Amino acid sequence: MATTFKDDSVKEIIASGKPVVIDFWAEWCGPCRMVSPIIEELASEYDGKVEIGKYNVDEENDLSAEYGIRNIPTILFFKDGKLVDKQVGATQKGALKAKIDALL
Repeated sequence: MATTFKDDSVKEIIASGKPVVIDFWAEWCGPCRMVSPIIEELASEYDGKVEIGKYNVDEENDLSAEYGIRNIPTILFFKDGKLVDKQVGATQKGALKAKIDALL
């Protein structure tokens, strides 16, 4: 199951050094709802290897402000605590898997 990232803990998770994938989304966003099941599948497939989850921009805002998130869905990919890739807009599972595999 995908992690729900919150402002009070997300920076610690990113700094842990483990690969992290964060889906910035909102309930009202149609493309976000298309990507959501893919994020859930990937979270199950990479469980224990990559921390994959969702960050609701309507409920949290520190991280989205820090990374200048202006369009959703936006998916950020972190490795060793650093931002290494980004996907803006809905995409297919294969494209996201390729980006996640590059983190490993």
